[in-house]
Amino acid sequence: MAPPSPTFNRSLSLLDLTLLGFGAVFGSGWLFAASHVAAIVGPASILSWLMGGIAVLFLGLIYCELAAALPEAGGMIRYPAYAHGPLLGALLGFITVIAYSSLISIEIIAARQYAGSWVPGLTANKAGDPTLLGWGMQVAVLAGMLRLNISGVKTFALFNNIITFFKFVVPMLVIGVLLLFLRPDNFTKYGFMPFGGQSMESAVSVGGVIFAYLGLTPIIAVASEVRNPQRTIPIALTLSIFLAAFVYILLQVAFIGSVPARMLAPHGWAGIDRLLPLPFHDIAITLGLGWLGFAVVIDAVVSPTGTGNIYMGSTTRIIYAWSRSGTFLSWFGHLDPRHGIPRRAAFLTFGLGLFWMLPFPSWEALIGVVSSALIMSYAFAPVAAAALRHAAPDLVRPFRVRCIRVIGPVSFMIASLIVFWSGWYTLSWLLSVQLIFAVGFLAIRTLRAMGNTGEDIRSSAWVLAYFTGMLALSASGSFGGYGFVPHPFDDMAVVIFAGLIFIWGEHTAHRNMTLPDAPTGIPMTMTPDTLIAQEPVISL
Repeated sequence: MAPPSPTFNRSLSLLDLTLLGFGAVFGSGWLFAASHVAAIVGPASILSWLMGGIAVLFLGLIYCELAAALPEAGGMIRYPAYAHGPLLGALLGFITVIAYSSLISIEIIAARQYAGSWVPGLTANKAGDPTLLGWGMQVAVLAGMLRLNISGVKTFALFNNIITFFKFVVPMLVIGVLLLFLRPDNFTKYGFMPFGGQSMESAVSVGGVIFAYLGLTPIIAVASEVRNPQRTIPIALTLSIFLAAFVYILLQVAFIGSVPARMLAPHGWAGIDRLLPLPFHDIAITLGLGWLGFAVVIDAVVSPTGTGNIYMGSTTRIIYAWSRSGTFLSWFGHLDPRHGIPRRAAFLTFGLGLFWMLPFPSWEALIGVVSSALIMSYAFAPVAAAALRHAAPDLVRPFRVRCIRVIGPVSFMIASLIVFWSGWYTLSWLLSVQLIFAVGFLAIRTLRAMGNTGEDIRSSAWVLAYFTGMLALSASGSFGGYGFVPHPFDDMAVVIFAGLIFIWGEHTAHRNMTLPDAPTGIPMTMTPDTLIAQEPVISL
């Protein structure tokens, strides 16, 4: 008899998973975004955080249904592949691996930039580029993350729980102290929204808001390692989103209210990010609170490092899931039998992290690209959920979103708007690269006679139309485009277009697609007679 195949260890509790989600959401975003968002939209940046939280909550509810029904490692890649075939799985794997692996480096770079205000010799210039010593420190931290991630998920979770507790305490301390210096005039004297409504949209997309929030998928990435995933995943997802939104909004209120009047007098909120590039550290020093600035620096090193470690674990599992979606990465779909960890994928993640640490733009320059890539990978979850409702109506759904007929398309529309707000400069190459990858993937599968190319194209044609249409809308819109369609009519066009694409994708699931074995080892096919119905244990 052959030995049993190695499996993931289901050892993560509700507390582990909630802290994992909050720890992933709460990384470098709070350290840099407050002044950057305020410079874009002024005091109305508070509303930007609320808007971003609502958008991510809608997407999170969709993931609750999918992850509770199919709790698999790297689920954000697997669900669209189940619904619409290997092309969409490959596309999402490509963009998500790029986004997640670069996030590891972004978080480490953020920690090094903050540490540079404390330890001389780590940062070379005002642009934040590392010295040789600084780059060596980044590599050492990345190597430490690798060691931790190949030690098993229980060790990983224990480390994350300790780090996340510290990540929560320091921001709450900052909020409490800065609120003592609150100046009510700051919210109105220079205008609540001095740069217009369009600036709020830019703040959400490229200002750091959506970048700060996009940490819920690490919960989905480790779904195969969760105890009682049908209940634990939905609760942990919603808790982590609410907790993060609560802290982010309070931080923005504290920042807006505590900026000294002399800093606002010359130009108002314009350029406040240049005066306070490390917002909470710099404002603490400006207010004579050296001890608070020191605490922020300590947390600024610990917090992004902890988040980077979470994304290393998530990227490892995404590569594992991608390897199971009909791509050329099948060698990385091997689980270490001792620890239940995809070690080969972990070492590839380490190599990708090193690559992204080569001469690199600043934090502000990266967040627009990474945010767009991440929200695009999130955007397809609502379409996949709706398509699976049609193709597999009897699939066991322990968490069922009752109003998915509304939440599904609205989530897709919101995600499309956030992508659109990233601007033509970002989307012109990001979407073009995706289209080139899709054509290349289909060509390789056709030449190798892998699967049914005609059915792959039929079930995924809406994705190619979506990329092409978003390119055209971005080029003709007011966010860095040629302005043929003025604002807000360009937003309206995106909403209508996204709604039509959603309807198309909802009704073009891959016909009679046989799914790979689930983590439990039970083969499944997308036909109603093979999937047993059951009353949901949670519904919304």
